[in-house]
Amino acid sequence: MVDNGPDNSGGTAGDPGQRFDLIVLGGGSGGYAAAFRASELGMHVALVEKDKLGGTCLHYGCIPTKALLHAAEVADSSRDGAQFGVKASFEGIDMAGVNSYKDGVVSRMYKGLQGLFRANSITVIEGEGRLAGPNAVEVGGTRYEATSIVLATGSTSKTLPGLDIDGTKVISSYEALTLDRVPDSVVVLGGGVIGVEFASVWRSFGAEVTIVEALPHLVPLEDEAVSKVVERAFRKRGIGFKTGVKFAGVDTSGDGVKVSLDNGESIDADVLLVAVGRGPVTEGLGFEEAGVTLDRGFVRTDERLRTSVPGVYAVGDLVYGLQLAHRGFAHGIFVAEEIAGLNPVPVDDTGIARITYCDPEVASVGLTEAQAADRLGADKIETLEYNLAGNGKSQILKTQGIAKLVREKDGPVLGVHLVGARMGELIAEAQLIYNWEALPDEVASLIHPHPTQSEALGEAHLALAGKPLHVHG
Repeated sequence: MVDNGPDNSGGTAGDPGQRFDLIVLGGGSGGYAAAFRASELGMHVALVEKDKLGGTCLHYGCIPTKALLHAAEVADSSRDGAQFGVKASFEGIDMAGVNSYKDGVVSRMYKGLQGLFRANSITVIEGEGRLAGPNAVEVGGTRYEATSIVLATGSTSKTLPGLDIDGTKVISSYEALTLDRVPDSVVVLGGGVIGVEFASVWRSFGAEVTIVEALPHLVPLEDEAVSKVVERAFRKRGIGFKTGVKFAGVDTSGDGVKVSLDNGESIDADVLLVAVGRGPVTEGLGFEEAGVTLDRGFVRTDERLRTSVPGVYAVGDLVYGLQLAHRGFAHGIFVAEEIAGLNPVPVDDTGIARITYCDPEVASVGLTEAQAADRLGADKIETLEYNLAGNGKSQILKTQGIAKLVREKDGPVLGVHLVGARMGELIAEAQLIYNWEALPDEVASLIHPHPTQSEALGEAHLALAGKPLHVHG
């Protein structure tokens, strides 16, 4: 149940038949963003949540995972201090201490979020909600009605047919976040965002890690040049990976696991992490019975996030596309303003920044080279790769990587792809470049401060504009 304190709701949640302007089903990123914005716009809002306000991102995803990644970065810094003339020693990982730090971050953010619910006078209804019709939600036998309803029930970890997650030897990201030990060895099934992030953490903590990815490259949705940099860096770090091979089975009868692949190989490890993506939470919630059209479990919407049922909207991971908390925030704000009649601009997934927080970090926005070539034709685009070896701050940080630009010939920048330490902090500028359809000359004219990693973006655009500074043309 949700623990919001005695004064959380803006109304009396238990009143049977209570009516609202808006009911939000789910308290994750998209759900609470919709609730907050709707309240700001003067609506009487209720939000239904069966677990904790903040959803997966705050409690079981983005925040705790990034806390682990920062602890991993600290471990690497202590281990590698001699590179910088600093005498330091690495004595090991105290998982109790790591988990205490991680849980403290989550707890502080959770308390802050609860305060925002009170400040926005949102009625929080505790329990599992079901869509009971085009204008009604049922929670624990009580029916609540509203003019509009937002479906925001989020996503959950997927597995493969016949592969059961037992929570001990075969685990999902949920169990991975609560381990009280560092496994000696791990097989990570899936080389996407979740897989490479946990692989990065565990390697920094001292585990032997092997990633199995069915597609030809790690982080396969990124530009191929970026994937290759990540693969080189992982080899250097001692992270093993097998790409272009598929999982065939797992034997858990021994002390650990024996993972079989379709090429005849097998890998022994203590733990198998299943990181093959996340699926929408829609089953058993009354969506189809109420007339909402589903597609492979996802809620089908138009660009204005309207479902097949008038007055019912869907946001976040329920809607096919990028599964990112900041996309959920944007969806929630959009839907609230749409309901209020403000005619907001629809959210375009291509213009949303994407970050993978492994070491090295990956950050991108817009089209990959392959996507741009498919859309415009290979002869209509040009690309440039700026090596971070030419960037002073990157040299100071001892990081390697690239900034790759994709543009339409004589036209705007279509994609920005970054890999290296702290690249996630640069992608906000890249997002503006893409979404404002900037020309390379226009970005090149901006003066980037020295020495910063942001100069890498400036120098890449200088080079693409035909006036390279610290690189050969």
